[in-house]
Amino acid sequence: MKFVISSTELLNHLQAISRVISNKNTLPILDNFLFQLNEKELKITASDLETTLITTIHLENVTDGGNIAIPARILTDTLKEFPDQPLTFDINNDTFSIVITTENGKYNVVGQNGEDFPQLPSLKKDLKTSVQLPSDVLLNGIVKTLFATADDELRPVMNGIFIELYSDNMTFVASDAHKLVRYKRMDVKSENESSFILPKKPASLLKAILPKEQKQVLIEFDDKNAFFTLSEYKLVSRLVEGNYPSYNSVIPTNNPNKLTIDRLELYNALKRVALFSNQASNLVKLDLKGNQLNVSAQDIDFSISANERLNCQYEGDDMEIGFKSSFLIEILSNLSSTDVVVELSDPSRAGILLPAERENIDEDVLMLIMPMMINV
Repeated sequence: MKFVISSTELLNHLQAISRVISNKNTLPILDNFLFQLNEKELKITASDLETTLITTIHLENVTDGGNIAIPARILTDTLKEFPDQPLTFDINNDTFSIVITTENGKYNVVGQNGEDFPQLPSLKKDLKTSVQLPSDVLLNGIVKTLFATADDELRPVMNGIFIELYSDNMTFVASDAHKLVRYKRMDVKSENESSFILPKKPASLLKAILPKEQKQVLIEFDDKNAFFTLSEYKLVSRLVEGNYPSYNSVIPTNNPNKLTIDRLELYNALKRVALFSNQASNLVKLDLKGNQLNVSAQDIDFSISANERLNCQYEGDDMEIGFKSSFLIEILSNLSSTDVVVELSDPSRAGILLPAERENIDEDVLMLIMPMMINV
């Protein structure tokens, strides 16, 4: 097995997939990249058993094919030190010895039998669902929801993004019980209604590789696994098993009190005022009267407090409501509109944040935050 490849191109691909590799692998073979060479196509795989990421590179200068597992750390660390240059890989398929030749040097590594690398799962034909969608739609769905996923060992279903396919839309949902995000796309439709829960790690990996993707992404899944096929990458993920909670029942529908405000003004005011909140609770109070919003926080233990007045448009009853400032700041940073609408029913029920104007008519974003008790 012999081939020539650009050091920079190889490093770029390896760095993209190396984030899959776990620091505590149960199988020693998973500390390696699997190289599979067939004709002029080099496939490189990294896996932690739960998630597998495969990248494909087309080569011109190839002699013989084969497969081998190459230690991941030594290979990436070495490539980082090379300037851009052609590298020749000469691999003995019997002894698994690897000789990497550069213009001025020679490097010897010992690999392992590629046959020991775990096989990819297969999808059950009778349970398989597939959908094609633009890469930016999938990227936006992940970016808008990933921050709201939980880290809950007792309820693993909350630790991923719930993706639903309908005949008229595709919906991404994430919640940690304190905040919830629902992101709908009307321009993606599926013949069969179905859903799956994508774990946080593969979602983060997709978030990293999707910005470079120009073409459509194919998603195929059954009850256990999902395959995401891009032009140069393929991600395979084991899905979170279990039923996602009925999130629609949490979203309050009757919200007569509506606040419209400049998103950045509110965001910056919260960041300043939150510094004066109690470190344990992070509580900020929003006091709504007329067309003014008063944002305040205090920490009685240290005798510090802060408040800021902001102009806004407000329709509804005078109200004082408390939120955890870090959650509210996070939600505002993940909305992209100039103005934001905050819909409220009463101080004990969740607040809904929506963009005041839609950037895309096919997009529907809703973010929800649970209130905190104000100790008067």
